[in-house]
Amino acid sequence: MQTNPILLEVFKNRFSSIAEEMGVTLTHTAFSPNIKERRDLSCAVFDANGDMIAQAAHIPVHLGSMPLSVKAAMAAMEEQDGFAPGDMVMLNDPFKGGTHLPDITIVAPVFASEENEPAFFVANRAHHADVGGMASGSMPLSVSLFQEGLIIPPVRIVRGGKTDTELMRLILNNVRTPLEREGDFSAQFMANVTGVRRMTECIAKYGLDTCAHYARALMDYSERITRRAVSSIPDGTYSFEDFLEDDGQGTTDIAIRLTMTVEGDHVQLDFSGSDDQVRGSVNAVRAITLSAVLYVFRALAGRDIPANAGCMRPLTVMTRPGSVVDAAFPAAVAGGNVETSQRLVDVLLGALAQALPRTMPAASQGTMNNLTIGGRNQNTPFAYYETLGGGMGAGPAHDGESAVHSHMTNTLNTPIEALEYAYPFRVREYAIRRGTGGQGQYDGGDGLVRELEMLADAEITVLSERRAHAPFGVNGGQPGSPGENVVISRGVAKTEPGKFHRAVRAGDRVRMETPGGGGYGEPNNS
Repeated sequence: MQTNPILLEVFKNRFSSIAEEMGVTLTHTAFSPNIKERRDLSCAVFDANGDMIAQAAHIPVHLGSMPLSVKAAMAAMEEQDGFAPGDMVMLNDPFKGGTHLPDITIVAPVFASEENEPAFFVANRAHHADVGGMASGSMPLSVSLFQEGLIIPPVRIVRGGKTDTELMRLILNNVRTPLEREGDFSAQFMANVTGVRRMTECIAKYGLDTCAHYARALMDYSERITRRAVSSIPDGTYSFEDFLEDDGQGTTDIAIRLTMTVEGDHVQLDFSGSDDQVRGSVNAVRAITLSAVLYVFRALAGRDIPANAGCMRPLTVMTRPGSVVDAAFPAAVAGGNVETSQRLVDVLLGALAQALPRTMPAASQGTMNNLTIGGRNQNTPFAYYETLGGGMGAGPAHDGESAVHSHMTNTLNTPIEALEYAYPFRVREYAIRRGTGGQGQYDGGDGLVRELEMLADAEITVLSERRAHAPFGVNGGQPGSPGENVVISRGVAKTEPGKFHRAVRAGDRVRMETPGGGGYGEPNNS
């Protein structure tokens, strides 16, 4: 079948719009502010092989890794009686395509009427504010995966359109906020129902052969554009390293090292020189490393192309099992998804800046500033999770944006009204942290300040980075200011480390000051 360029554009938008509509369904029906307000979710469409065709503009760290979850679901069903219409598979195991345990993926097959095997798949992933484990919010200072929450292998949670109530009861009995979790699961199911319906309509209109052909053509198109972008990089070998500050368990300055070799339209990305996995929870599974690579090279392409499996074809990613960027079971990984992914992007951009010094931006804040708070309010359990924005790095023709999420997170900052409505908090301050962006020809963006007063006793956990090592500037630009974590208890302010867990009482305040982005170019001091 020949590829019609007009139809190619039609299918590009059709597949992407299906993923976007899934996301709208999920956000509009979710219970938790983390999904409904902050939009910590992702949706995508996959072919019969589990390769990603199109995604919505959601969370990069989810979307680059989700194909491995889809393929894990496919493999699990092949060992049983296969997929049937109306089935859905749930999983969160980081060592089977997941990222960390709070990110739960739901996969659904799409059948064409004349086929007995799935013709496509749709999937969504959402971050649940609690999935059990040793600390409220399931983002603990852990030393083992088993401390982080309920581990869900690929299991059939919906069969023929009916939820497995016994399995759901088991899951809900292992979390702190079962009613909220049940509501969010129902929203995820309905998002997939929306995706299956729209894909079925697409097949009915154009035919299975045509839909499958244009799915392949879109991946080929993305491959061509990515190869063109890679070809613009001068051939050579470029190396860069950066460090995670600590793992929360005493290990400091954990190196992520990259050797990037460019030859024509192909890039080899070798992370095998990175440090061994550590005791604390900043270990990343290989899926996270692949997500960071996809994100950076998709951005490098600079054109409106689908972020799909074709983008990865010109790229060879090498990791060493047992390293901090390819952790082995049962390593603690809660922070690897959120913090190590950000440092991976910094390392990739640092290597590319050597090859393309007038193109790459300075480092952004380099952390997601993860804050979880949990407890009971008038005997009702609550679990809050949020990541906070900061400064973006300046680029070769623009200042960095202030107080925004950057790189591997693409969420929103939770509105004050939503926080105070849903949780026993009072927001005492929410502002841009002025003057924290690195100076340069173009200045880095400023971080933000968020200070919460507790209205009930609780426990808090913070996983953050760039509290000691500042986000770097490029081409003579100054680094951004590091962040700071402060707890104010009974009028006494105490600066806490980048990763900490502690109890707080009603009246205590938690203050997060996030890093600024690096500057670009020599500052103009005239």
